[in-house]
Amino acid sequence: MDMTFKRKPLADCVPELVATARGDQAATLVITGGKLVNVCSGEILAGMSVGIQGGRIAYVGKDVSHMIGEGTQVIDASGKYIAPGLLDGHCHIESTQLTVTEFARAVLPLGTTGGFFDAHEIANVFGLKGIKLMLDEMRGTPLAAYMQVASCVPSAGAEFETTGASIGPAEVAEAYTWGEDVIGLGEVMNFPGVVYGDEKMLGEIQATLRAGRYADGHFTWPSSDWRLPVYAAAGVTGDHECVTAEDVIERVRLGMYAKMRRGSAWHDVAKTITAHTEHGLDSRRMMLVTDDRSSESLRDEGHMDFVVRHAISQGVKPVTAFQMATINTAERFGLSRDIGSITPGSCADIILLDGNLADVNVVLTIAAGIVVAENGVMTVALPSFQYPAEVLASVHLPTRPTAEDFVIHAPIVSGSLATRVIKVLENHVETLELIVNLPVIESKLQVGAGNGLCKIAVLERHKGTGNKSVGVVEGIGFHERAAIAMTVAHDSHNVLVIGNDDELMAQAANAVADAQGGVAVITATGVTLFPLIIAGLMSAEPFEIVAAQSAAISKALYEAGCTLNYAFMTLSLLALAVIPTLRLSDKGLVRISPEEGIQLVPLFCEELPS
Repeated sequence: MDMTFKRKPLADCVPELVATARGDQAATLVITGGKLVNVCSGEILAGMSVGIQGGRIAYVGKDVSHMIGEGTQVIDASGKYIAPGLLDGHCHIESTQLTVTEFARAVLPLGTTGGFFDAHEIANVFGLKGIKLMLDEMRGTPLAAYMQVASCVPSAGAEFETTGASIGPAEVAEAYTWGEDVIGLGEVMNFPGVVYGDEKMLGEIQATLRAGRYADGHFTWPSSDWRLPVYAAAGVTGDHECVTAEDVIERVRLGMYAKMRRGSAWHDVAKTITAHTEHGLDSRRMMLVTDDRSSESLRDEGHMDFVVRHAISQGVKPVTAFQMATINTAERFGLSRDIGSITPGSCADIILLDGNLADVNVVLTIAAGIVVAENGVMTVALPSFQYPAEVLASVHLPTRPTAEDFVIHAPIVSGSLATRVIKVLENHVETLELIVNLPVIESKLQVGAGNGLCKIAVLERHKGTGNKSVGVVEGIGFHERAAIAMTVAHDSHNVLVIGNDDELMAQAANAVADAQGGVAVITATGVTLFPLIIAGLMSAEPFEIVAAQSAAISKALYEAGCTLNYAFMTLSLLALAVIPTLRLSDKGLVRISPEEGIQLVPLFCEELPS
């Protein structure tokens, strides 16, 4: 049946909760006789029961018989663990290629009952309008969903890339008027701007602090860099760009929350978690997050259940791992009164787990006091949500790309040129800058002719400017003629094209433009298309279809020789102009370094380094 899921403030629920806890009013739902995962005390308590009134917990104790009435739903948890629903402390739903509703359908059966979502992907296409649309859709789901306002639209500044919108301090302040579920400022990727006093960036943080909200970080310089404390001084209190134990240690020592991610294509938990398991740091300011998991990996591996399970496999005690995905996350955003624990007065977001706790085997999910999933299947229907026509037509190329658009013209007729090359690193978000001597024939740079390199291009798709840049990338692995094009190209989300054949690159670019967004892989044997019509980022199809289409892209890339783990997600970051070291935007090559900050650099160098 269809339901409307509403979460009332605690203040509005007090009389009913107290009456239910006394036994004067029957509970709507009780869970009896389970092993309670108490994330507040760090204990497993046997023989515990929970009484629920509406969407909140009225009572936690050994016996809830006094609140069972004729209409009370009773769930026997004998032999099972009762744990708080899992929270994702940093996620971009658009990166799953799912709508919010389909994302909820995918993760609720896996035990994720809430999260903190930074919609800076759709914000780079449609600005505040895009964020508001996703917020409105969130409010129709059972999730305890909190929106963060995109802080960097564009991510690195208009001089470095072209986006479909712009967000500044005034827009940030406006978003906070939409409701308390607009919880804070999304990852402040322009960390050089913060450190060196950029008026726009500091203004956004000030608007956030004045509204009593929280600012999230994105600091990719080394944790030993003297500028990390400068960044923290601006009021940034959480950061997910942790890839080493030292990154976690330094952030925690500064009072920040360190977010350790295990996405589809970036595997940072194994190294970062040693800040706790080996260095012995208190875990209370450590969080587990996804950032992000594709629909394919949601289907094949899981969501926060997978991340918690992975952390436990790295030596974290099960209860501690659950804390890192529940109460720690809630405390980071000042919401521990409402979510993150099974305590009287808290929202009734609860999961039951079977078998060994370390297996994180979720068999039942309760969200806002309603059983929404059991044994991996949703038990309630979610309301549909319609996006407006303009959001379904967001790819605006002034002309159809041709093979000539991907030719790299050289300043010499023949010989060789020292060329900057982007080197992809598997399972990591950062890239390296290489200098490679490439041949020139008839004033054209030779790429992909047996040298293992590909061309990479970005075509501006928001405003029809015709902006275009072409560079060189290493590490794709194509062993035959192949190309991939995508409108998922963080964070400006222009059309990103990678290939070793100019004609196939043009065909791929036209395929995604004709589909009004998506991913296309083209080889000599055929075309694999993954349509993403909503802002060029999300599919309008159900989760199961999206996961299958995502897997088809992975298969096509693999068969063409690209064996990168979840290759599409890694490749989609090659235009992200704020992560070291070398990226490509519609305005050219962008280099990010601690010494020089963010700057545009030429494709060709004067000479090879010694």
